Amino acid sequence: MGEEVEQVLSKRIFINNVDKYSSKFIAKYLSTCVAGESSEEAEPEEEPSSRSSEGQTAELGTFKIVGTVSASSKEKLSFLQHAYPSPSRGELLGHLLQCDVVVYNISESTASDQVEEATWALTELHSKMGSFQSQKLFILVSSVMTWALTKPPKDDPDAHLTDEDYRRRRPHPSFKDHNTLEKLVLKLGREKSKLSGYAVASGLQYGRGENIFHYFFKVASWSMPLDKLPLFGPGLNQVPIIHINDLASVIQNTIDHKPKSHYILAVDDSKNTLEEIVMMISETLGPGKIQRLPKEEAILMRALEVKELECLSVDQGMEAPLLKDLFNVRWTSESGMVENMERIVSEYKHFRQLLPIRIFLTGPPAVGKSTVAQKLCDYYKLHHIKVEQLIREKIQQLEILSSVDQPENSGEDMQAVTQEQLEAIQESLVMDQGVLADHLMIPILQEKLNSKPCAHQGFVLDGFPETYEQAKMIFLDEDSDGEEGRSKIPGCNKRITPEHVFVLDASDTFLSERAQSLPQGAAEEAGYTREAFVPRLAQYRLTTSLEETLWDYFDEQEIHPVHIEVTFDDPESEAVLKMITEAVGEPKNYGPSEEELAEKARRLAAAQLEARALGAVEKRRRDEVELGEMAAKHEEWKRNREEVKRQERELMEARSLPLRNYLMKYVMPSLSQAMLDCCAQKPEDPIDYLVRLRFTHCFCNAAQKVRE
Repeated sequence: MGEEVEQVLSKRIFINNVDKYSSKFIAKYLSTCVAGESSEEAEPEEEPSSRSSEGQTAELGTFKIVGTVSASSKEKLSFLQHAYPSPSRGELLGHLLQCDVVVYNISESTASDQVEEATWALTELHSKMGSFQSQKLFILVSSVMTWALTKPPKDDPDAHLTDEDYRRRRPHPSFKDHNTLEKLVLKLGREKSKLSGYAVASGLQYGRGENIFHYFFKVASWSMPLDKLPLFGPGLNQVPIIHINDLASVIQNTIDHKPKSHYILAVDDSKNTLEEIVMMISETLGPGKIQRLPKEEAILMRALEVKELECLSVDQGMEAPLLKDLFNVRWTSESGMVENMERIVSEYKHFRQLLPIRIFLTGPPAVGKSTVAQKLCDYYKLHHIKVEQLIREKIQQLEILSSVDQPENSGEDMQAVTQEQLEAIQESLVMDQGVLADHLMIPILQEKLNSKPCAHQGFVLDGFPETYEQAKMIFLDEDSDGEEGRSKIPGCNKRITPEHVFVLDASDTFLSERAQSLPQGAAEEAGYTREAFVPRLAQYRLTTSLEETLWDYFDEQEIHPVHIEVTFDDPESEAVLKMITEAVGEPKNYGPSEEELAEKARRLAAAQLEARALGAVEKRRRDEVELGEMAAKHEEWKRNREEVKRQERELMEARSLPLRNYLMKYVMPSLSQAMLDCCAQKPEDPIDYLVRLRFTHCFCNAAQKVRE
């Protein structure tokens, strides 16, 4: 019986395009809700899933989500009860008729096919409503772009537009079809029938993994290193926005409350301009500065699509009193993006899986730390932190600051402080033969580790710190002083402490041979000359044999170093890189951009073309060589054949002399006489005559020889 009650009270909700950003998060949010939940008072910070118990589910019923996905979608959507990949119109109508609520989300698309499909669905449902056993809801999620050209009242030009002004709305030219569909929803939805319609005009959506604001988040810290975050256009327009979770909550409230007003404006309380939003993104993630560029640059740079640029150019001050007066929206970001940027950035990194990777490489000199570190940075898109480079950058920064005139109202002589710090660093480098004292080096390193690029993307720390005490001072968590009093193990700052530590090592003989094999110039630059290398190696071995080593510090923090033995000279360090990447895992930053992929493909194609050209040249060279060799061999064969023929002729001539002599002495004389006699006698059969004559001559000769 309880199951029957749950089945009756549960609501089946259809949502289109649930594999797209907006519909996906709306569907995911609604899948955690129960029917009628927003009608009751609840704690704002509670999640819908935590508020629904088994008893509530049986009493109120759940939202069961079904929806369409693209045919090419491979994403697993666990919150969906059924997914319909690109159904036909007949199949789609059958699915719609089985649902209590139909949500068509066209807020993300200016494509006519989605608007046309939503229009068809509404018309078909309206024509079939006579067969409905209970009332159905059709909710159209549209866009505030249908208000883009709406002007404020003449008597109060500074007034904000509200839900009640929906009759005066004027759409952007690209959103006229959206506006037409909104009117159809309002027309059919007001009729007292079994099909009720609502139009929800959504502000530009943000939150979770971001969509329309994604470019600014990505470029601010994870893409190309820019000194200023681009802002396309003046940026003075007031942008109506709403968090995607808050939009989903508005839809939930619409289902539960069924308000009298069939047009609902879904925007948060923020009244921020685009400039303020982009500036806050820059300050939270990036360089803290913006650069205004013409809007056309957004298209040329492939930063934004035309539709996105049009949406970001909307300029409307809006308020949604209905959400406050009637709805019980459990706000995620009521005050907007600017006020909640830290949390929105955390959401962004979580949903995009943009997690910083912090790696520390240590080991003796000449083991290959810097080579491996640079390759890891290229693979994981991390920042390579080398002490020598860090010191040079700091000196350059201080020199610039000390040469710039400070404002008179700065409160203190910053130029003098900067000059004093610069002199202290330079003096320490001179006194310690190029080595900066720890009390000067550690603050510089901490500043770098706490910088936004390192905090958001990660880093590879190359060779420093070298001792237990240095590591303790660098990674000390100042907030854990109280806990440190109760424990002998110092706490560490999780934001800057490496999560992966790798110790590269090799035998002294191997390291010495590698250092000696370097060209003189490279050895001097790296400090690997014999005079410098041997003391450095000895110092490293001494440091690692102390009672408290660098490795002990990380062991205490339960960050156990991985020791990798380098046993053979590998210029590309492929074996070491394979071991490290297997331990660290897949990259957690953005992969290469489209431009980088295109450039890589171009270089690969050029390399392949060059390789084919070189191969063709080499083949021609080999063919020419082979042809020349064949011609030479043929000539040699011809000479050999002629020589053989000559020798055969000489041999035949030599062998024929005895027979020739015999014939000339014994045969030719008698044969010549017989021929003369035959000519004289002229017998009828010359051949027979000659035979008989020859036989007679031979017999006479034989008889004579016998007599003799």
